[in-house]
Amino acid sequence: MIFFRVSCNINIKATDGSMVSYYKFRRPSELNNETAYITTYEDFLDLESVFNRIDKEKYFAKLLNEENIRSIEEFPLELGIPNKNEYLYKNNYKIDEYFFENTKVDIFQQLKKNKNDEINLVIIGGLGKTISEMIASTTALRILYNKLCEIYKSVKIDIYLNASNNSFYSRDKSIYKKLNFLNNIYPLSISVKNFTQYDYFIDTSSFINTTYFRELNYVDAWLYKFGIDYKSVDAKLKYNELDISSLDIKKSLIDTINNARKKGKLLLYHPYSANAKKSIPQTYALSLLRDILQKNDDYVVISTLSLDSKFKDDRFIDLTKESKTLNDFMFIISQMDGILTADTATFHISDAFMIPTVAIFTIEDYEKEIKYYNFVKSIFIKDESKNLSKFIFDNEDLTFYRFESWKKLKAKQIIKLLESF
Repeated sequence: MIFFRVSCNINIKATDGSMVSYYKFRRPSELNNETAYITTYEDFLDLESVFNRIDKEKYFAKLLNEENIRSIEEFPLELGIPNKNEYLYKNNYKIDEYFFENTKVDIFQQLKKNKNDEINLVIIGGLGKTISEMIASTTALRILYNKLCEIYKSVKIDIYLNASNNSFYSRDKSIYKKLNFLNNIYPLSISVKNFTQYDYFIDTSSFINTTYFRELNYVDAWLYKFGIDYKSVDAKLKYNELDISSLDIKKSLIDTINNARKKGKLLLYHPYSANAKKSIPQTYALSLLRDILQKNDDYVVISTLSLDSKFKDDRFIDLTKESKTLNDFMFIISQMDGILTADTATFHISDAFMIPTVAIFTIEDYEKEIKYYNFVKSIFIKDESKNLSKFIFDNEDLTFYRFESWKKLKAKQIIKLLESF
């Protein structure tokens, strides 16, 4: 966490319209006031960039002494692996070195019995930047909540997300809103005055960039950060969960899916990722689609991606115009009988709805990603390409056998996996 003050009063609007108000620092007898602020390292840098764009001479943020603020009597207790002096360490050490200096902790040794048998916990920062990271990681958050409920009769968890210059704040907030165990979601920053209303806090700032996530599954990495022995948590509890019961879905989308279901089983086909290396190459994506339709009469294929405007088939439905938001996409996934996807957030979402899914991976450590997903089966595509270029840079004309492995991917293999659940 970063502790700071601002030079002038200013309001910063998050993408959902929420307003974060900052007020010029006052010098009271104590630092527990409304003009001292707390945020993550990443959000602090974003806030500085906003100030620079507006007027860097007039608006700026200045760091406050962390030890002075942490010494406030009402300052909440930190749970999990501590994140003290983050700004100092981020600017002087590799972040991995910083976190690995902190030994394993036990959250149950950190907790204290409250008189009212209640606990108010605030989480500073989210549990990931991408949809995949957030959905996979919030499973650990649910496990944390349930563990706390074993000790306290009432557990309230609020989460503050990066918002100063986060164009995905609305999307991120919408994901956390689907977790029925969270009390509320707010935009950063938070004043010290509001922060001290909580009993405990967990600071997630910078943690997702550590080696833990290269060595462990997302759920296990976050449980380790929270101070929970991930090895002792039953694997059956490490499933994803999303509540979309309150979503306002367009009637036209619902009707389209219901009409499609009359023709056969619904298969969502999602061959492309934002990362080209994780996508099924376009030529093979289309040929695979044709192969699925030709050899499997009982399936209707649904797509929310633009595959080929010229491609037509009675059992192929293009929902690109209907799937405009993440909520739309989640609803579509929840209605499917099966899913074939590249390495995207799709299989993390489908696990939450227990939809049989075949995921195509091109990275070798893919098994870590689906370690606890009982409704996801994998096909690994090994890169067999050979680059004959003698230069440092790649030369596409001298790269051979790029698509050899993709040629081996057949519809029969995929359908067999889907029907083996």
